[in-house]
Amino acid sequence: MTKFKLSMITGALLASSAAFAQVTAITGATVHTATEQGTLNNATVLIEDGKIKAINPENVTANETIRANGLVLTPGFIGSMNQLGLVEVGAVANSRDASDEKAGLDFDPSYAFNARSSLIPYARKGGITQNVATPLNYDGAYQGLAFTANLSGEFDSVTDKHTAFVIYLGAKSKGSRALSFQQFVEKLEGQKAKLAKKDDKKDADKPSGEERVLTQLLNGEMPVVIGASRAADITQIIKLKSDFGLDVIISGAADAVLLADELAKAEIPVIVSAVANLPSDFDAMHATLENAGKLEKAGVKVLLTIAGDSSHNLYQLRFDAGIAVSNGMSYDSAIKAVTSNVADAFAIDGGKIAVGQPADLVLWSADPFELSTTVEKMWINGEEVTTESRHDKLRERYTTDSELPRAYTK
Repeated sequence: MTKFKLSMITGALLASSAAFAQVTAITGATVHTATEQGTLNNATVLIEDGKIKAINPENVTANETIRANGLVLTPGFIGSMNQLGLVEVGAVANSRDASDEKAGLDFDPSYAFNARSSLIPYARKGGITQNVATPLNYDGAYQGLAFTANLSGEFDSVTDKHTAFVIYLGAKSKGSRALSFQQFVEKLEGQKAKLAKKDDKKDADKPSGEERVLTQLLNGEMPVVIGASRAADITQIIKLKSDFGLDVIISGAADAVLLADELAKAEIPVIVSAVANLPSDFDAMHATLENAGKLEKAGVKVLLTIAGDSSHNLYQLRFDAGIAVSNGMSYDSAIKAVTSNVADAFAIDGGKIAVGQPADLVLWSADPFELSTTVEKMWINGEEVTTESRHDKLRERYTTDSELPRAYTK
């Protein structure tokens, strides 16, 4: 067989494979796009090769058609600022991998990510399809590197290992926050000087892990998430961005409402909890249920996260978004605060229903922010995934009729 004939046959086989690619159509849905298109009624979304192929196409040809009949379709929600996949039982030390006393500024906890954690299917029940997990260092300012993973449960689900650098510059139980801030500025200044010297002398020395992280920050290649709540600290952070050109995100931000206009002008997103309504310390005297709505109206990009044990309760993110709406945040902005705003702030794919975006989608029985609403179907990268969790299996075990005593099964 000649090379020409072989190439013709190969081409025909590839064309045939493409012609039979799986296409899924979701029709008649109320689609919250989390884009400038807003909400589309009675809309059709086509999925092919793990991505959104078309929205409201003139002709629909699909292998599978899901008739939504008015059900709500949203992008998959994106969690952040938690240790999902890095902890199983908080009280069991050998199931915690989010911190290490020897860890440095470049600590990368993604090496320990457990895609089969029992907490992941439970998070999926809340419509979560992606998550930005962060390290946790109780003893110092430098937390380490955040990473992104989808919640498919597959072993290759970590999609970005350097999503952000995380540092805490707020109140300390021992010592002064001033020293943490000063040391961070000195590290940035030192690395900036090294980079200038390297350009001059063509220095070929291999940089350390810490130097690589600082270089990424100075070049705007990776955002820095700064934990702080006091207005005075937020003022210093705004100046830090201006001085070094950093891509800054502020987490906590209880006093951010006092500087909402300045944050909007500086284009600094904030990560807040919608239910943080009481001062947790002297840094959070302005924590109220209205903060998310006030920041949104001032033009600040708001990301919603779970307060407290967010790794085990990420399922509740949709309820917190509903509380934000009840206290002044617009519905569309609340959708974006758990989808596209998170994706934009961390420069990750997803969070939007738009052509070319990953097909991370959730079909809901009704308004996703209502308590009684459930996930009807969920897709991650175009593949339908289950929402069955350990909780469902336990319920089935303890409610199944059996001749054995209660709590036992055959």
